[in-house]
Amino acid sequence: MLNTARLVFPGFWFDKTPEEEALALARAGVGGFCLYGGTKTRVATLTRKLRAASPLPRILIAADYEDGLGRWLPDAELLPSNLALGATEDEALALEKGYITAREALRIGVDWVFAPVVDLANNAANPIVNTRSFGADPQQVTRLAGAFMKGLAQGGALNCLKHFPGHGNTTTDSHMAMPVVTDTLTQLQNETLVPFVHLLPFAHSVMAGHLLVPTLDNKNPASVSKTIIHGLLQQTMGFTRCVCTDALLMKALGDEKQAALQALDAGAHILLVPQKPMELIEFLKLQVFPDEILKRAERVLNELCAQADELAATARKVPFSAAEFSQRVARKALVPLGHFPPVEPGDTVHLLNVGNDENFSSVPFIDTLRAYGIITEDFKSPQETDTLIILFWRRYKPFSGKIGLTEEETNFVNNAVKNVRRTLLICFANPFAARNVNTEGQLLAFSPSPVFQQAAAECVMGLFEPVGKLPMKL
Repeated sequence: MLNTARLVFPGFWFDKTPEEEALALARAGVGGFCLYGGTKTRVATLTRKLRAASPLPRILIAADYEDGLGRWLPDAELLPSNLALGATEDEALALEKGYITAREALRIGVDWVFAPVVDLANNAANPIVNTRSFGADPQQVTRLAGAFMKGLAQGGALNCLKHFPGHGNTTTDSHMAMPVVTDTLTQLQNETLVPFVHLLPFAHSVMAGHLLVPTLDNKNPASVSKTIIHGLLQQTMGFTRCVCTDALLMKALGDEKQAALQALDAGAHILLVPQKPMELIEFLKLQVFPDEILKRAERVLNELCAQADELAATARKVPFSAAEFSQRVARKALVPLGHFPPVEPGDTVHLLNVGNDENFSSVPFIDTLRAYGIITEDFKSPQETDTLIILFWRRYKPFSGKIGLTEEETNFVNNAVKNVRRTLLICFANPFAARNVNTEGQLLAFSPSPVFQQAAAECVMGLFEPVGKLPMKL
């Protein structure tokens, strides 16, 4: 009979989780791990150790590499965001992103990528989806996410659709509290669920979100709802493969042990990233589960491991460059709004950074301007400024709960642009910030990566025409 420890996939945070603790969990028979942080070398070393320590013939190592390894690893390329790909409307680029992600993940021992996000970017106040989405149009999300999934498969990695039944139309970060999806049944059928409906046949797994969807179940969040997982996903929609919960440590749920029992009863097969994994394993050992639940989970996990082996064995191995790929996307993704005359060599540009919570370096942007003879200075006052460029950096960040300009920041920026002749806002992350700022022009870049900063600077100088299409409504 299945060892219930295999249902648990603990998280591992480099520089936070003790390695011996992870190895003990591996020896206890967990089904796999979800990794956060590290470097390429450290991840590769750890994945080898975890697999060697496990008594199971196969464990799965997963990570949230939604924007490539660079989303978590400082020594890897941060690939263009999904919303940037939405601005290109280019399926070939989405496929390439999936392929590069899979090839780089497998090189360091990660065989399961928790992507793509197929939530819609249809709520400006959503603090956790935003640039993770391919856009607001369900058909475009389906096309681009489907291409990304093909790329992952060609590169040899498992995929995961998330967050079922759709996290887009919410205003709460589920890492902090329970989001409520207010969609009507018609909205769910015609918009929110559309990507899932079309992509489920190609999905290796689905992640159920910590979301209360009163139209479907007014009592239980999706991740522990039998009505939503078993009833809607598995029976009505016919999905027979792996269902995992979103991370159990997220604050949207209460007691994680009871949530784990509810999730398994609801039809989930994997309990992802609990706060106290060893305690949960010991708790599960004491429970009496119907044979049907354990047999179903064992079958699904065995199939998932077999799929991982098959994908790795049949993966295409063609040369690629993550940096060159990002450069090509950046030239196609930038979206211009309003009017901003190009700056020219010899011009002085004042810069104002806003919402830089993660302390992104603006050096790539500044160095590109200076390389073409533009003089850059920090903004001090409107009286001394002829040309002002505001750099906005805030992007989705788990446990943050905010993504837009605060009221204080909005007022500060709008006061700063008064009486300045040329004003431009560049959004290197959340594009919805452009709605509240009274600048002459805006440029949506969708990513804080150096490549996108360089492209934005060249665009500001008029070296190329931005051709991206707005993938959502402002």
